[in-house]
Amino acid sequence: MTVSQNAVSVLNPVLLEKIDKLRDWNVGHHVPLPQLVVVGDQSSGKSSLLESLSGIPFPKDQNLCTRYATQITSKRESEDGVQISITPGPHASDEHKDQLKGFHRHLSSGSEFRKQFTDILKKANEKMGLRTDLATDIGAVFSEDVLKIEISGPREDYLTIIDVPGIFRNVVQGTTKDDMTLVRGMVERYIKDDRTIILAVLPSNVDIATQEILTLAEDYDKIGERTLGVLTKPDLVLEPSAQAAVRNLVLGNKRPLSLGYFLVRNRGADGGVEELSELDREFQKQQWVDLPRDRVGIAALKDQLKSLLVDITKREFPKLIKDINEQSKECKKELDSLGPPRQHEREQRIFLSQIAGNFQKRVREALDAHYNADPVFKQDEFRLITHVVNITDVFSADFRETAHSRHFEDLRLLKPNVTDEKVDGSPPDCNCKENSAGLMIDHLRVLLEKAKVDDIAPGEYSELGDIIIPLEEISKPGDNFTTWMNDVYLQSRGLDLGTFEPHLLSMAFTEQSRKWGDMTKTYMRRIIIALHRFIAAALRSVCLEDQARSHLWSAILEELLKRYKVAMAQASLLIEVEQRKQPYTLNPQFNQAWSKATGYRITELLRPTAKKESKQYGVVQYMVNLDDIAKAAEGKRNVEKVQEDIHDILQAYYSLATERFIDNVFHLAVDHCLLHGPDSPLQVFNQDWVISLEPEQLERIVGETKSAKGRRSALMKKLNELSHALKILKS
Repeated sequence: MTVSQNAVSVLNPVLLEKIDKLRDWNVGHHVPLPQLVVVGDQSSGKSSLLESLSGIPFPKDQNLCTRYATQITSKRESEDGVQISITPGPHASDEHKDQLKGFHRHLSSGSEFRKQFTDILKKANEKMGLRTDLATDIGAVFSEDVLKIEISGPREDYLTIIDVPGIFRNVVQGTTKDDMTLVRGMVERYIKDDRTIILAVLPSNVDIATQEILTLAEDYDKIGERTLGVLTKPDLVLEPSAQAAVRNLVLGNKRPLSLGYFLVRNRGADGGVEELSELDREFQKQQWVDLPRDRVGIAALKDQLKSLLVDITKREFPKLIKDINEQSKECKKELDSLGPPRQHEREQRIFLSQIAGNFQKRVREALDAHYNADPVFKQDEFRLITHVVNITDVFSADFRETAHSRHFEDLRLLKPNVTDEKVDGSPPDCNCKENSAGLMIDHLRVLLEKAKVDDIAPGEYSELGDIIIPLEEISKPGDNFTTWMNDVYLQSRGLDLGTFEPHLLSMAFTEQSRKWGDMTKTYMRRIIIALHRFIAAALRSVCLEDQARSHLWSAILEELLKRYKVAMAQASLLIEVEQRKQPYTLNPQFNQAWSKATGYRITELLRPTAKKESKQYGVVQYMVNLDDIAKAAEGKRNVEKVQEDIHDILQAYYSLATERFIDNVFHLAVDHCLLHGPDSPLQVFNQDWVISLEPEQLERIVGETKSAKGRRSALMKKLNELSHALKILKS
């Protein structure tokens, strides 16, 4: 995986400089960047290795050892300089972030930086709130903050290395088990991504099987394709068997890694100022002389690291652009969900007015059954007018079938229907239209059951409990109308000569229509539930921010309930008018129906004297004597005649009143009060309502919370960083 030095120097400025610029823009916090991370156990030689690679004299003082991640970046530029800053950790508080902003150092040369490095580390530790003395308990031992060191100069190469604290397994002075967990979590966070090359630092004089860092690296790099072993302290390996074990690692004969092992010697704690070339003389000794020259020494390791960083950058470059694009889309999507900024009254009113306009657009589309206007109408609760029509059709059918207390006599059954009687005596054809209508109503009942218009969720019940009535089973009509009517008449009649008092008809109608109230309220309940669910769903679709939608819902709920109650009151009024007033109608169909009933009864009386006269067009014809017509009703008693009249008048009137009532309930209580009228609940939330709100009401409904403002600011910052990242990568 090694490329020539010339190739590296050509590729570095093109790719590695872009990656460094991404780090400058904080992009590494949003998407993983190609990087080299140095990991190892404590006392593995990490600090000495970093000093050899970067030229930075990391202190060996226990109080200044690696206690946070350090990012060291070198850049080739015309001027010397060193920039030092601190990036807050992922869980830093706003106060801590503000404190770290004040830490920034600029030095004009590397030599000046190296002289001041120990003092700079002490000040950085203080800013991070770390202990100055591990023997005390004032301050933290480790931090998730990152110390950034950027070295530039004409002799620098493009290389970024991240150092993290060393793993330790035993609590020592000043540390706790929580510190062990914190450090391990930091190491895992840095090595888990596929774009990270893991530099596992392993002391040569310790059995490799005891080094936890290799086991940890295997957890995230199963086949070892991005783990490079760096063996340190070869001068401390004195036993021939131990030396052979180290050679086997470097030669790939033992616990192989795809990137292999390097053997290096670094300056020790008391190593003075030996040059790297002097340190590399260690590898001229007999036990190491047979090792490949490109696998020993700092220079070889440094070249390999450059090559690896270039290779992983080339490999991941297209994926990196893709990841940043996806992050940008997610960021924009979340910003859209927050809506436009609304810190001031004008912004708040515009924001809420736009939501109201979109809500009213949903209302118009739902009432017009314009379901292709938006994908949201694929959801059942948005199909408002369809639910209303289906509920109304079922109500109308149920009302005609079961709203009367007792079945009227079917006068058509007093005789066979002579006009339909066939010569061969076969029954008349079935009424296919009635069967088809019945099947449709049954299908609508299934649809209403699926829509759960009778199932009230706890949240809905808490809002609508004062309006909707509990469902009660509606009894079927009885078959004892004649007996009941006889009892009513006999218990209420006065002195009469074959007539009856008007109040008797009122009493009969009130009894016959006593189920109207419960059935109508059940119908209104279903309509209101469907409407309430539509309003809630429509608000969810146009106001994506949960908190703003919750405040808006609270602001309009009281008025919604008020208008639902108006509709229920209108339905109750219609019930009251029908049941309590004296039966009366100007509809000419009343006389037609009454006359038809009278005709049925006379026909039945004439049937015994009627004669079959002839057959025409296959239908039997009957002939009666005109004198028999005048005598037809002579045999009836006054009581029987009055009861028949009451029945026929009540039946004719009830039929007309039923159709009138069904129409009135729909038009006056449902359509006018709930759907299309100016005071419909659908008109509670509109742009006029928004304009009428006081500033404090606006602030309460859609004013941004502190957390929302913070989230918006963070998202805008992130989007700005990602946008710059894309420009850098595509330049």
